[in-house]
Amino acid sequence: MMSSDRNEARVVSTGSVPVPPKLRKWQVTRRELLFDAAPWVELWRETILLPDGRELDDYYQIEQRDFVVIAAWRDGKVFGLWGYKHGPRQVTLGLPAGYIEKGEEAAGTARRELREEAMLISEEWQHVGSYCVDGNRSTARAHFFVALNCQPTEPCPSDDLEEKLGEWLTPEEWRDCLVGGKIRTLGAAMAVHAGILAFMK
Repeated sequence: MMSSDRNEARVVSTGSVPVPPKLRKWQVTRRELLFDAAPWVELWRETILLPDGRELDDYYQIEQRDFVVIAAWRDGKVFGLWGYKHGPRQVTLGLPAGYIEKGEEAAGTARRELREEAMLISEEWQHVGSYCVDGNRSTARAHFFVALNCQPTEPCPSDDLEEKLGEWLTPEEWRDCLVGGKIRTLGAAMAVHAGILAFMK
């Protein structure tokens, strides 16, 4: 178990496995906007030129905003939020999270969302990864952060639709909730692995 909020995730080498040089990128030669509900979602049809010369004229892309998820640590526990999510259609356990607004950087969004959703602040942050949410249909990315030594602060206005209940949980409790199916969203599950379980001793 993590005995101090100053512990860091295990260091992993990133340079030992090279990217195969023969694999080439696809080229987008045309884009057509089919449905526009910005800033929430846009549907595009792309024409793609493949490396072998073939052309696809009906490759669809769903454009959404990037978002952040924060594992907020204090005294060996991580702050969780219980609430209803309309994607899985049930109450689930998650973490402070939110969309990146226009003009924001991911780190700034993480600080804002931590204060809005958890009424917490931190001066010790670690970015633990950014990943494409759908490897085929969208460029949207999830950005994962760890906030250490979190402290309570005054509430600030929020436009969240969901009712939420906060709870501090140990890493072992987070692991049990993940295995037990109480975490139903991909972003929260990934954050548990990257921002909680990776920090356990």
